[in-house]
Amino acid sequence: MTAILELRDVSAAYGPFRALFGVSLSVGPGEAVALLGANGAGKTTVARVATGLVAPTSGSVMVEGQNYTGAGAFKFARAGVAHAPEGRSVFATLTVEENLSLSFRQSRGRDGVGSGLEEAFGMFPVLGERRRQLAGTLSGGEQRMLSMARVLVESPAVLVADELSLGLAPKIVDAVYESLTKLREKGSALLIVEQHVGHALDLCHRVLLLHHGGVTWEGPSAQAADRVLAELFEPAAP
Repeated sequence: MTAILELRDVSAAYGPFRALFGVSLSVGPGEAVALLGANGAGKTTVARVATGLVAPTSGSVMVEGQNYTGAGAFKFARAGVAHAPEGRSVFATLTVEENLSLSFRQSRGRDGVGSGLEEAFGMFPVLGERRRQLAGTLSGGEQRMLSMARVLVESPAVLVADELSLGLAPKIVDAVYESLTKLREKGSALLIVEQHVGHALDLCHRVLLLHHGGVTWEGPSAQAADRVLAELFEPAAP
């Protein structure tokens, strides 16, 4: 079966700094894959390469069997590859409803805004309670929900989610991962780039470990816990 998203022997760099070294991974239809690693391992670079934000220096990026290497991020988006980046991507001076309406009008047209809002508020009820509130006055966790809702409602072919739990309270993390579970159940494939090991292992079918820009291990989530502990949390040598 053709992978929805595939990186083949990808290397990437920021100027003279090499960030990735021959990374290969694939995400099949409806599959959830976790990419785990410590800070500085290159996880965010993988997410950016996989969504067209960074062009690889070598290797190739495939979307449903088609070569998208070097294509712009808008072409990845048109092919159904959505990116939920780390941080809070909201328009601070617009209300919650206005933020969502702008996104849904672009993707669904004017007639589809109402149904998009209904789905978003059903997914994250707290956003419905704050629909008239300026996005810039929301808590960090609520802003993260808002940025996620714009992506999740569209049920992309594959979602590349980068560090969704970073800096969020446990209750918010639970809500975000519950929404990811629902998205997977609707048929979207997921590439979860994460440090929050517990949630990622529960959600995903397979795990890849990234260390210093290279994949050091790949296997089913059920076999990953011990390996993750050994690689990510091994005490430093005295």
